[in-house]
Amino acid sequence: MKNFVLALAFAALASSAFASGNHAGGHGEKMTVGEPGDKAKATQTIRVTMTETDDGKMLFTPAVFSVRKGQTVKIAIKNAGTVDHEFVLDQEDKILEHKKVMEKFPEMEHADANSIRLPAGQSGEIAWKFTSDGAFKFACLIPGHYEAGMHGDVTVAGKYPQ
Repeated sequence: MKNFVLALAFAALASSAFASGNHAGGHGEKMTVGEPGDKAKATQTIRVTMTETDDGKMLFTPAVFSVRKGQTVKIAIKNAGTVDHEFVLDQEDKILEHKKVMEKFPEMEHADANSIRLPAGQSGEIAWKFTSDGAFKFACLIPGHYEAGMHGDVTVAGKYPQ
């Protein structure tokens, strides 16, 4: 019975996250931050490193970057730290919503084009087309990492020449 209640609680909590486009490929819903991009059409590569410091901070370097509306970029991500980290790109409210779910289910697997989880020493990439102007966030939502400073800002402005 206890396992059934636990499973029911997980389904209730996760269903809003799934419906909001944060998991399992977004279920076909359009994300404000953009859409998966074609690596062959990327006009820029942004290199992001994830790491920890001796004093307990967890960081993205760079923690801020800007792109143009309509631009497709390749985000090359390296985990130079000693623990797992993830990179999740979305609207700030969606990031914070996803963070709450991750606090309850820290080992949750993701299958989204806007995120990647990397073990220490590993690298990966995301190809992303930014389709809307605005201010967006990227963050590591493994419990405790956001609070340790592992989040950053993306500004999308203007129109990219087609």
